[in-house]
Amino acid sequence: MSDSPVQDPVVSVLVISYNTREMTLECLRSLERETTIPHEVLVVDNNSQDGSAEAISEEFPHINLMARKDNLGFAGGNNMAAKQARGEYILLLNPDTVVLDHAVDNLVAFARETPGAGIWGGRTLFGDKSLNPASCWQRMTLWNVFCRTAGLTSLFPNSAIFNAERYGGWQRDSVREVDIVQGSFFLMRRGDWDRLGGFNEDFFMYGEEADLCLRAIKTGARPQITPDATIIHYGGASEKVLSDRMVKTLAGKMGLINRHFPAWQKPLGRFVFSMMPLTRLIATKAGATLTGRPSLKESAATWGAIWQRRRDWQSGW
Repeated sequence: MSDSPVQDPVVSVLVISYNTREMTLECLRSLERETTIPHEVLVVDNNSQDGSAEAISEEFPHINLMARKDNLGFAGGNNMAAKQARGEYILLLNPDTVVLDHAVDNLVAFARETPGAGIWGGRTLFGDKSLNPASCWQRMTLWNVFCRTAGLTSLFPNSAIFNAERYGGWQRDSVREVDIVQGSFFLMRRGDWDRLGGFNEDFFMYGEEADLCLRAIKTGARPQITPDATIIHYGGASEKVLSDRMVKTLAGKMGLINRHFPAWQKPLGRFVFSMMPLTRLIATKAGATLTGRPSLKESAATWGAIWQRRRDWQSGW
């Protein structure tokens, strides 16, 4: 069904584009191909330099395209688009995704069946159709931060105890209540979005959906995931340099500690979390020395760059 304007769209799909022209076009094609419920699509292009805005406008002239001359970030771009949304629901959809098997239809149906959840997400796969576990997270806690810094999450990735933040061992193949639904495929009632004020724009990129989920939970939301709504999410497409992406990710996570940890835990949480890149650097450097593996040498260089840039992330967004 075409996503041309309708009188009453059930869902407004928000896509934030930044230098991902071909992926964004494929995302929009899959959305149009797989979605049958009344919907509208709003795309904010954050000053892409790869011709994204022009290509989107040419292939999808009926889409509400907002081509910026500056970069509002993920939070600011979605807030801008949400102000023009007309649907009962708002769906955040990353540009580096492919909608599979009527995923948007199924996610909205799931929301109708579980209205008390307040926030809904689906199952995400990598391009090779293997599980991408980043569709949802448990909130950060002192224990989760310690496990990540100590390397326990890497040693025991399938452990629900030592990798609790990623719900280790769960294949996202069942309905489950979660703390955080990732912003790549994130459904919320527009009225709830408006009441919570949307994203906190202090989070320029990474961490904004976790902050919103945690604020929503305080008002009674109980976010849920369903395996019946599945997409491909390649991940990291708009940020080509891994160290740059990780610096932003760490800034987002430190911002979550600053805003959502109990006051007495914040100093310890910040300290333990700030040591994580250093422990990764030491471990990968030692591994590279012992084995000579090029992949470990590359990882050590990446973590070294991240550690050198700690002033960019230690204070959070």
